[in-house]
Amino acid sequence: MATANILVPRNAIRAGDVILLKTIISHPMETGYRRNETGGEIPRNIIRRMICRYDGQEVFSVEMHQAIAANPFMAFSLVATKSGPVEIEWVGDHGFSHRQSAQITVTG
Repeated sequence: MATANILVPRNAIRAGDVILLKTIISHPMETGYRRNETGGEIPRNIIRRMICRYDGQEVFSVEMHQAIAANPFMAFSLVATKSGPVEIEWVGDHGFSHRQSAQITVTG
């Protein structure tokens, strides 16, 4: 099971504001190129895709490859239009899937 955090702005958000979202997930992101102490291959285990949905609509996605570091951190902007959930889904090798959400509250 992964541990993830989604950081949304704490200050007041107005409709039309461009806000910065930050997210990090604990994951080893093993490339498949390394060997263990006995010389055996360590199997690849990466997050392949991250998808962000805002109020049910996909607003951002990224494809990841072996060059991404462990515990990948992503930051991206979106236009806040109304209060609603931001849901981020991470999908990876070996059936890995994790979802987490945060609430954006838009005033005025």
